[in-house]
Amino acid sequence: MSEYTPRSAEEAAFLTAYAPKEYPSIAYTADIVIFTIVNGRLSLLLVKRGGHPYKDCWALPGGFVNFDESSEDAASRELEEETGLGISSSFLEQLKTYSTPNRDPRMRVVSTAYIAFIPYEELGNPEAGDDASDAHYFAIEDLFSDDENIELAFDHETIIRDGLERAQSKLEYTPLATQFLPETFTLSDLRRVYEAVWGTQLHVGNFRRKVLNTPDFVTPLGSKGGSTFGEGRTAELFKAGKTILLHPAILRGENK
Repeated sequence: MSEYTPRSAEEAAFLTAYAPKEYPSIAYTADIVIFTIVNGRLSLLLVKRGGHPYKDCWALPGGFVNFDESSEDAASRELEEETGLGISSSFLEQLKTYSTPNRDPRMRVVSTAYIAFIPYEELGNPEAGDDASDAHYFAIEDLFSDDENIELAFDHETIIRDGLERAQSKLEYTPLATQFLPETFTLSDLRRVYEAVWGTQLHVGNFRRKVLNTPDFVTPLGSKGGSTFGEGRTAELFKAGKTILLHPAILRGENK
């Protein structure tokens, strides 16, 4: 966006005299929720904080937005600085803005969280950097298990749960599941994504019929190949179709 030009001399004088320091300051951050499938399990990328506050707690990649960048660009930059993984801001979908007072003990901080769904093969393994002392993929079921005792920083548990609900809901009415997979995949691979995100087993035959009866959800390639998750014999290969909305929807609880 180009620099603003005052519309009148009166407005120019107003802007010159304006004193923003007379108002309470609010810091702005961007956080990123990256879901992927690791060993057949829905997983989330987290970093271990190397400094205070919440030192040694796990957190979403993210940080303060610089004065000269957008929040999307800040999310991508922080991801690369803290994990060594680079993704374009075009892959990010805005999840929600979090502005509860006292969510950060340092100052009043408002954060916009972004969500991304990317195949593990495209992401690769993270390598901690900047102010992160470690970076790791956590299976969602382990992250929220009382046995694992994984302590999360700030209000990031709330953000993660919101992101999980977004993913589970979008699976019903969009072809989101294909974003977790490489360009070609089997219907078994697709079903495994649904099972990983929804945390339940699906009936193989019912699921197959649902997918094939949903217009433009998947396109058969007329060839066979191995499963992305390394299970079973070779099977028919598909690629993502052109639809952006599934009609009819594939609803949770109807495919068991």
